[in-house]
Amino acid sequence: MLADIRLIDYENYPVYEGNDLGANYGYKGTGFRLWSPTADKVVLQLYKNDLIEDYDMKKDINGTWYIYIDGNLDNVSYTYKIIRNKNIVVTVDPYAKALTVNGTTGVVIDLSKTNPEGWDNDIKPPFDKPTDAVIYEMHVRDFSASPDSGIKNKRKYLAFTEINTTGPDGIKTGLSHLTELGITHIHLLPIQDFESVNELEENYDWGYIPHHIPKDIPACTLAGAYNWGYDPYHYFVPEGSYSTDPTNPAARIKEVKEMVLALHKAGIRIIMDVVYNHTFITEKSIFDMVEPGYFYRHNPDGSYSNGSGCGNETASERPMVRKLILDSLKYWITEYHIDGFRFDLMALHDIDTIKEIEKMVHDIDPSILIYGEPWAGGQSALSPDKQFVKGRQYGLSVAVYNDNIRNAIKGFPDDDSKGFATGKMGLENEIKRGVVGSIKYNDVIRDFALNPSESINYVSCHDNLTLWDKIARSNPEDNEKTRIQMDKLCNMIILTSQGIPFIQGGEEMLRTKQGINNTYNSGDTINQIDWSRKAKYKDVFEYYKGLINLRRHHPAFRMNDAENVKKNLYFIESPANTVAFVLSGKPLGDNWCNIAVVYNPNKNNINIKLPHSDWMVVVDDMHSGIETIDKGNWKIENDNLTVPPICGMVLYSLC
Repeated sequence: MLADIRLIDYENYPVYEGNDLGANYGYKGTGFRLWSPTADKVVLQLYKNDLIEDYDMKKDINGTWYIYIDGNLDNVSYTYKIIRNKNIVVTVDPYAKALTVNGTTGVVIDLSKTNPEGWDNDIKPPFDKPTDAVIYEMHVRDFSASPDSGIKNKRKYLAFTEINTTGPDGIKTGLSHLTELGITHIHLLPIQDFESVNELEENYDWGYIPHHIPKDIPACTLAGAYNWGYDPYHYFVPEGSYSTDPTNPAARIKEVKEMVLALHKAGIRIIMDVVYNHTFITEKSIFDMVEPGYFYRHNPDGSYSNGSGCGNETASERPMVRKLILDSLKYWITEYHIDGFRFDLMALHDIDTIKEIEKMVHDIDPSILIYGEPWAGGQSALSPDKQFVKGRQYGLSVAVYNDNIRNAIKGFPDDDSKGFATGKMGLENEIKRGVVGSIKYNDVIRDFALNPSESINYVSCHDNLTLWDKIARSNPEDNEKTRIQMDKLCNMIILTSQGIPFIQGGEEMLRTKQGINNTYNSGDTINQIDWSRKAKYKDVFEYYKGLINLRRHHPAFRMNDAENVKKNLYFIESPANTVAFVLSGKPLGDNWCNIAVVYNPNKNNINIKLPHSDWMVVVDDMHSGIETIDKGNWKIENDNLTVPPICGMVLYSLC
């Protein structure tokens, strides 16, 4: 097989440009089209009343096979039987829009029946520009799994539709928590159908039971009860394990729409985490059965390239792979009203594909966010000059994760190294680069972005240690009170910097995963949001909430282009190992004339001279928001500000 692959010229494969791949349902009949140019014969198999009906498909244009079947086929299962060189394979349609449980067959579906009440009148929450976003990352299951979540539909899409849910001490949970916090976008870890979790209830239920740490984690993993979902199987269908009935092909579709509708009504947009760079399996994947070798990159010896670290990588530069990605994204936008996409391992996609994605998506809706990881998971067969790495987004309406500011603030994600907010000296310029949105501000303060809208600013995400666990690892000598101040300073920097702020769900209540740095299959006990921590650390939650409120109320923190940053942000002199700057609010339409921001990570007070004005404090070490703080651990007199230890401060003056 390896020798055969080395001889194949994929560039000369026919390209189909139509928009009717898959099963196209109509009340009077359904058309089926499959791209499989090297097949000798393709047979459509319909599953009716425990019988399989075979229909020979006709070889049609540009490598496709087509057949039209009369009659109403709504909810009829189907597969394709492909004969190639006397070998026979049976596969699911790569363009299937509905599935049976665990994706064993495609299902013809009347999508109009999956629309919940009010779907046609769904209105996206107002959203002007990328830097207005505050992104909140969450796994569907983690959000509601905890016994104290107060949510009925635990671990399900429908958990996001429940309102007025409460937890310990009456704290708000679920959707009510999200609206209370004030985020604009929720980023959901993969909800496209993935293969690592058994959707059948008897297996899936195993993960519901709380288990002792850590001895039952391997057992939970073996049971297939939990996974992040970065192992895609079908790109046009939602994951079934988050549905209340995975055996009903329509249920998962309708419930995702109900989730989107509820989030939109609550003023929150939804971002999908998409994994087009690899598939769960390779040689037995639906793509390799449809057209062997075409959908994947190969090494010179014919073996599969593994830039994902997951066994394979898709060949986005090939027209029909690129088309599948574009068609899938368009489908999620139009059928499910999705508001953004986060791309996993974006460097495995070629630059031209990302450019086409950006154009197609923004032609449909300019407000849709596009961002991703500007790195790979291993060595790729894609030429380095074609990989979409950090810097290649320059000038595009695409953002990338800013690991520079992440590492500068807290140190490297999984070890005991320190960062600016946790005790390392000499990182002032690195922090300043993040503050300006990673643009070329001057010859020293410069980084990878043309505009701040290209930078996703964050200190933690689902990968690696949580922020709270990372601080515990890097600062074991510090007590809890000190670590809390460090935690607050970390995201205070993120939420007062130019760019697009991103927080891992649960950071606002000091989320812990018990020091485990890769919990992709660790089960509910490790991953679930522990809502009791919101009650325990209510002051931390209020601090995060106040920072988000501050950012959303003041456009000076949300400049979208570099020229505005250069004109309206200037750094002021401050002691060693601190950063201070002033924003000119009035030219940006802000009702605060000037805004001063100071970061002091030191364990002692520092003194700083502010520009002359009548300054009022709105953020200190204990409080944050838009209301004036009359007194605290700070002191200001004649523009001389004393900042307490491990503290970020925001002050403003009126014109």
